[in-house]
Amino acid sequence: MVSKQELDQYLISIKESDNNHECVVKSALEVVGGKWKLRILAQLLKKEVVRFNELKREISGITNTMLSNSLHELELDGLIARNQYNEMPVRVEYTLTDTGKSMLPIFYELTVWWNNYRE
Repeated sequence: MVSKQELDQYLISIKESDNNHECVVKSALEVVGGKWKLRILAQLLKKEVVRFNELKREISGITNTMLSNSLHELELDGLIARNQYNEMPVRVEYTLTDTGKSMLPIFYELTVWWNNYRE
């Protein structure tokens, strides 16, 4: 849990930033933003090791192309690892990296916020 002092300092940094400097919120959202990335990460938190078709089944409405692109971007950003096995047919599994696992508190806080918002 973040302290009040840390939140106050964070708010000051947001207020003091100008358009000439990269906003940290914008940068973070470029990594995990969009319709699908957080849902993919949530599935990987839930199951630890997931294959492409499992993700496709669990995330309703996502296309193969969008899933593939999102997985590739998450891999490039260091949040997931892609493990391809030399088998026929080819087997590919996705797991969270330590950086990806470090998002667990963010998911928790988002869930707390959602539960309070719903009420």
